[in-house]
Amino acid sequence: MLLLGAAGLAAPALAQTATPATDAPPAAAAAQDAGGDLGDIVVTAERRSENLQRVPLSVAVVGGSDLRAFQSGGEDILALSGRVPGLYIESTTGRIFPRFYIRGLGNVDFYLGASQPVSIIQDDVVLEHVVLKSNPVYDVNQVEVLRGPQGSLFGRNTTAGIIKFDTIRPSQVWQGRMSASAGELGTFTYDAGVGGPLVQDKVAVRLSGLIQHRDDWIDNRFAGTSQDGTRTPRKHAMGGFDERDVRLQVLLTPTEAFSVNVSGHARGYHGTSTIFHRAALKKGSNSVAAEPRDAIALDEGNDNPQDYDTYGTSVNAAYDFGPVTLTSISAYETTSGYSRGDTDGGAGANYPVNGVANGFGQSQGNIRALGQYTQEVRLASQADQRFTWQVGGFYFRQNDTTEFYQRSFFLTTAARNPNNWVRLRDINTSWAAFGQASFKVTPDLSITGGARYTQDVKRTTLVKPVLDVGGTVDQFRRLNPTAPTAVRLEGKEPSWDVSALYTIDPSNSVYARVARGFRGPTIQGRSAVFNSPFTTANSETITSYEVGAKGIFLDGRLRLNSSLFTYTVKDIQLNGNDVNGNGVLFNADRARAWGVEIDSEFRPMRNLTLTLGASALSSKIEDKRVYAQVCALNGVVVCAVQDPTIRGGLFAQIDGNPLPNAPRWNLDATARYDVPLANGGKVFAATDWNVQGYTNFVLYRTREFYADGNFEGGLKIGYTSPDDAYEVAAFARNITNEKNLKGVIENYMAAVFNEPRVIGVSLSGRFR
Repeated sequence: MLLLGAAGLAAPALAQTATPATDAPPAAAAAQDAGGDLGDIVVTAERRSENLQRVPLSVAVVGGSDLRAFQSGGEDILALSGRVPGLYIESTTGRIFPRFYIRGLGNVDFYLGASQPVSIIQDDVVLEHVVLKSNPVYDVNQVEVLRGPQGSLFGRNTTAGIIKFDTIRPSQVWQGRMSASAGELGTFTYDAGVGGPLVQDKVAVRLSGLIQHRDDWIDNRFAGTSQDGTRTPRKHAMGGFDERDVRLQVLLTPTEAFSVNVSGHARGYHGTSTIFHRAALKKGSNSVAAEPRDAIALDEGNDNPQDYDTYGTSVNAAYDFGPVTLTSISAYETTSGYSRGDTDGGAGANYPVNGVANGFGQSQGNIRALGQYTQEVRLASQADQRFTWQVGGFYFRQNDTTEFYQRSFFLTTAARNPNNWVRLRDINTSWAAFGQASFKVTPDLSITGGARYTQDVKRTTLVKPVLDVGGTVDQFRRLNPTAPTAVRLEGKEPSWDVSALYTIDPSNSVYARVARGFRGPTIQGRSAVFNSPFTTANSETITSYEVGAKGIFLDGRLRLNSSLFTYTVKDIQLNGNDVNGNGVLFNADRARAWGVEIDSEFRPMRNLTLTLGASALSSKIEDKRVYAQVCALNGVVVCAVQDPTIRGGLFAQIDGNPLPNAPRWNLDATARYDVPLANGGKVFAATDWNVQGYTNFVLYRTREFYADGNFEGGLKIGYTSPDDAYEVAAFARNITNEKNLKGVIENYMAAVFNEPRVIGVSLSGRFR
């Protein structure tokens, strides 16, 4: 929610006020401490530094210290889910593949080449591939969540919105910060950054790093025979991870008008992919109470390993000509790695059919190589003028070689087929021209309009198909003699937005916004590993209407921002399953949604800060011709489907159903109370909670595949030194140890759970 750190989970309340990236206490924070007001929040939602209260769109801000607090128990970016109104995040492919949803719009596809309608931007660099979107965020200044289409300044694949991460940049003063935590399950997190001038006013640097670790804590209790060499039974076989990340920034300022920030980063991750608990759901029931979170019986999958290495570099250069500023952002990202899993979530011997072990599922996805290159050039007028403008161009190119392996490849028995894998080559290129202008019609009324034209081209080629055991027969061509092995899709679309902001008084404003965005066409190539033809989806477009109010009340002690919205997505891209559980892409006519978001922060007294965020959403798919395959194993429907069905009950009509992973409502709240001490220090207690309403996980309605009433809470108690130089605390994440259903594998009635409770201690500090 807005300024989650108002609860001060990681640091004093001053950490929530967004200011230029620095480790020093911001000036606005001093005003908070002196007078109790909340201070200003500065955002760059429209590529300029602006007061949040004067930006004509719905934006939520999370301070860097707040994000670190939520991740103190070892969590990754999924820790933000439900803690920003309208934002939901989940994963069924481990930490390397988070899936984001804003206002109900997202993509449930687990394919490594899947596109998402939520764009992730780190330090002005677009991260498009699903693995790049999992890049850890550390030494962060703040996070901005832009809700609704952002197609003018940020491009395609932003039909839902944007999550924008800004790290702490180099400064001309030596300064640093660190936060470390240790807790249960051998969990450890260390997030730090240090930097300053090498040549005063000419060269500055900042070195940042992240280390995260958790011991394996999930037992594999299967005591039978494994057909792929998996060691069983084994205590503490899965669940752990090791994250190692580093980033170096060098800021060059040869003149007052010219600056160049050169950044490079590296990531090494090794851990456990998602654990699926087979048959945790029983037909007709949504309860998972009987399934232990720390134990499972897997006969295959080699403990579900996951391993990725990612590297990237960027050059952000700006030259101030006086009337205008020219900015160039060049970036390159690359990654490689794999993720393997026993996707049926259990041992086939434990689920026999006619006395024979049944229901095996195992797969592995590899990114052999990936390169993403982006180039943006932007020319912008000076800010704070009656008429302001910016124009620019953007180029994007991504090449990747991706492989998918299926079960028989891994077997050590006579059933092994070493050729049961495919290699795909994907190429995605896109270019765009864009512009935006804002005009103050009167001192109180501003009109802003922007437009963008984008060409997006994707091509997927089956380089190596599945072959028979002898390596001579092309199984794909044998079963699909006329199906193409190379598919090319192209989308050419305009996107735009128009907004008006009216300032009622210095503390209150209202706005209205209309926006159109689009998501480029998509190709699902993973189906080739099952010898099925590619599936595709054409571009989807969205038209969104939004009105909102932003206000500061009670002498600056209450900030209350709210928005009402509705949108229609035409040709919405959806993802279902085929008989193999493989994703199938298709377009439906449209989806509609209506909703409300509220962000609030309140300081009723000097030492108490409360925040409350809320969102409500009603969404539905509209297309009477579209059906989705239901939960079937061996031709038998294993769940209780509540929609009309055809073809022997195997396909359900989804017309009128809500969008998947779109919570009907969400509440998040935080509270922090400080007790001043005689030495100038503080003892504090802080807590945070979020509660989630009904959320359907799939396209069709069932009695099993949903969550309703999921909640989690956190607690932190600690001491802050008189000069805010350090803080020591004890914390608990998921303090009640709630076991929430977060995802499903339908045909195996398998469940995915949230993170367990972690209790620990933390230490944070900074110097200047």
